[in-house]
Amino acid sequence: MEIPLDEDTDIGPMITEGEARRVEEWVMEAEKMGAQALTGGRREGGAIYMPTVLVDVPREARVWRDEVFGPVTVVERFRDADEAVGLANSVPYGLQAGVFTSDLGTAMRLVERLEYGAVLINDTSDFRVDTMPFGGMKMSGIGREGVRFAVEEMTEIKLAIFRK
Repeated sequence: MEIPLDEDTDIGPMITEGEARRVEEWVMEAEKMGAQALTGGRREGGAIYMPTVLVDVPREARVWRDEVFGPVTVVERFRDADEAVGLANSVPYGLQAGVFTSDLGTAMRLVERLEYGAVLINDTSDFRVDTMPFGGMKMSGIGREGVRFAVEEMTEIKLAIFRK
């Protein structure tokens, strides 16, 4: 097994072999429904699943409508920003979204309209650091992670009221 901190490592394992098998099943399901894998689309044994790019994914496929939590991305064509927002917001989840644009006005309009816990401009949606309020909207999570939110979770708030 390759070690993630080794400079020669390109791909690390998923959390368990079972999760890699689940992602494999979801991708195979999408392919049977008409999706095409431009790259990847296979498990390399154990918990290693190759990064996968899918196109022509039917809306009924789990890789389109559910959170994959694996190295799989769906590429979808759209005519304009309105259609892109509609497609992105059509799923019941909203953890993080990535928007690539050189126009600040477009970026700010999309941040406002996308129903996601974070919108990353000119970066991928997998970015996370412990200090950010990480969490989603809709069915993506039940709150936020991060230092401030962890401290709040471990704090018992008590109110004292005095009447003179």
